[in-house]
Amino acid sequence: MNRRELIALMAGAAAMPSAARAQPRPTKIPRIGIIDDGEIWKPFRDGLREAGYSEGQTIAFETRAADGNPDRLSAAAAELARLPVDLIATYGTPASRAAKAATTTIPIVAISVGDPVRAGLVQNLAHPGGNVTGFTDYDGPLAGKWLEMLTQVAPPVRRVFVVYNPETAPFAPLMLRTVEDAAQTLHVAVEPAPVNDAGSIAALATRKDGGFLVLPDFFTMANRAQLLATIGEARLPAVFWSRTFVEEGGLMSYSTDSAEQLRRAASYIDRILRGALAADLPVQNPTRFELTINLKTAKALGVTLPAGLLAIANDVIE
Repeated sequence: MNRRELIALMAGAAAMPSAARAQPRPTKIPRIGIIDDGEIWKPFRDGLREAGYSEGQTIAFETRAADGNPDRLSAAAAELARLPVDLIATYGTPASRAAKAATTTIPIVAISVGDPVRAGLVQNLAHPGGNVTGFTDYDGPLAGKWLEMLTQVAPPVRRVFVVYNPETAPFAPLMLRTVEDAAQTLHVAVEPAPVNDAGSIAALATRKDGGFLVLPDFFTMANRAQLLATIGEARLPAVFWSRTFVEEGGLMSYSTDSAEQLRRAASYIDRILRGALAADLPVQNPTRFELTINLKTAKALGVTLPAGLLAIANDVIE
């Protein structure tokens, strides 16, 4: 290049708009992977907004649907890991185990898991030691509370059909044993009622002379419309693991406050994005519980609930 060409090049550069000469490097927006996105995740997104994140500007979400199906859970988790995302948030034990199987390097915040140690998600609660941390909804005394609520119904329940998904191991067998232990103290007979497809749910309508206890599982949540219809057909009182069932027509629920757990999970997302390691963030136990009662359903079933139970309810639907 001769001197005249160099001067012309420099003059052209000087004439360029300043914005064109000094383009900032694009900032990478962290991507959060979510399996089975839906309304349940609203408190999680609210928590991230409260932490200062704006969707589409400072954070993005990649979602994959599985509807609780074990095979689809594995595929959904694998897709998120291949993208890859910067972090995966999961709800429930099956989704969390699928994510753990898909990656050992991407941080995972598991929410509302049963027993993360027995499920192989973490080494221990205080020091997870791997790429998974989060929040557990497992609390042994819950089983006794569920059964006690059914015994307080008038007429009282003396036999309880425990609805659970046998494919959710090891949480389902663990909870079933806990319920059976509590039943001995309360002098209640317990009869397992496994469900894992539409046919097994429909069969619940044939159960008579007792009450239902529906244990935590994504399958029961995803199929709650059929569950509620079938239990309604049986005309038996039921206690559920989530207030969502009661809001949609179930009788009672006593559960961990899942919305609070999802908001707390957002703080873990923030800490990990700022450099914290999942291995160093302790798995946290539930701190808040809520009792929800649907009086309209009680009247429809012809059962009476004690005033003491109504008095301590967090929410009564009339």
